[in-house]
Amino acid sequence: MRAFHLVLGNTLLANVTSSFLWFALTFWAYLATENVLATSIIGGSYMLLVAVFGVLFGALVDHMKKKAVMVLSSTITLAAYLGAGGVYLMFPESVLVDWGRPWFWVFAALILIGGVVENLRNIALSTTVTLLVPADRRDRANGLVGTVQGVAFIVTSVFSGLSVGLLGMGWTVVIAIAATALALAHLMTVSIPERGVVAAGGSATPAFTFRGVIPAIRAVPGLLALILFTTLNNLVGGVFMALMDPYGLTLFTVEVWGVVLAVTGTGFIVGGALVAARGLGRNPVRTLLLVNVGVAVLGMTFAIREWWWLYALGIFLFMMLMPVAEAAEQTIIQRVVPFETQGRVFGFAASVESAASPISAYLIGPLAQFGLIPFMRTDAGDRAFGWLLGGGEARGIALAFVAASALMLVAVLLAFASAPYRRLSRAYAETPAAPTPAITRDEATAT
Repeated sequence: MRAFHLVLGNTLLANVTSSFLWFALTFWAYLATENVLATSIIGGSYMLLVAVFGVLFGALVDHMKKKAVMVLSSTITLAAYLGAGGVYLMFPESVLVDWGRPWFWVFAALILIGGVVENLRNIALSTTVTLLVPADRRDRANGLVGTVQGVAFIVTSVFSGLSVGLLGMGWTVVIAIAATALALAHLMTVSIPERGVVAAGGSATPAFTFRGVIPAIRAVPGLLALILFTTLNNLVGGVFMALMDPYGLTLFTVEVWGVVLAVTGTGFIVGGALVAARGLGRNPVRTLLLVNVGVAVLGMTFAIREWWWLYALGIFLFMMLMPVAEAAEQTIIQRVVPFETQGRVFGFAASVESAASPISAYLIGPLAQFGLIPFMRTDAGDRAFGWLLGGGEARGIALAFVAASALMLVAVLLAFASAPYRRLSRAYAETPAAPTPAITRDEATAT
């Protein structure tokens, strides 16, 4: 557990840094362009890259020692951020903020690459829970992971807005470079006890393709359906990813919006702490679906009026539910999938689930900018939906939230009635809890 806590602390620093620069890029891009299309393209590109590289990342985790994977991730991230800093120095900001020119996208792409590669570390962390934590404590350990993500979100929400508003994007990149270097240096001092890497099936090659992943998933009844269900939810979630910041920035200044995100981000800590203290119950599959019912209901209500407190309360509750959902999915996979193939399964899940978000993000950006937002500012829009959404500047975004959440609610209710839900619940209950595969203290001393 001591090794796990050290890895978790280092991941906190790394995630704070990547989230800090990611939030800053989103704020800076919207304020510089005043166009939700730019932010939706950036957000969609991030999720698209996660989808493209998920299987490769999972295979690397299965075929490398976990510390080596984390070092590789931090090294690439540091190089990408150094490249972004170089681009920023090459051009005046008046040129760089023009999203019609290529250098805006080069700068954004380098920051995106650094953030995407951070997902390699997160996949490794999910398998490290299995490696280091006793089976009966893994759901609580996953709750701690959610708490760490919440702390990272709070810190970055505050400092990203303040950094962009008070220091500018240039110094924001400098801070991210320094913090990434610090995380890498600390990681070199952390020891992760692990035996040699075992290649499942006797060959490393198939794991780098979808053919190498599907057998590991199909071996568990209902697991593929779980991944597809989460994929559908992420398709809806892409709407929120693209529009939550623009909606918030219509209600608050960038500095205040960062503080609002920090305060509401305490929901991550509350949700993660609840899982760490109480676990997920006897059936995490059921818990996961119930959480998604709550998310759908929130999405249908938190923007029905342009009241800052309603939006803030909804975000707090939304963030409180997120670590519960993440912990549930991770706990299910850690229980029903052998350790030797967990990396590729986590990577495949990240790849397929993330592929949905850019689709909706790319679609909702132009749809909101050129369709919903202008429509809701007309008399026809007010007559059609004014009774539901009231009046205000961002009623078109609110309409997108309500429609996407209603679709999510229908999907969750159908999942509850499905046969794969019952099969996966039964598989989880019937699979014995495997012991931790980490080496013992005596073995670590001997090696």
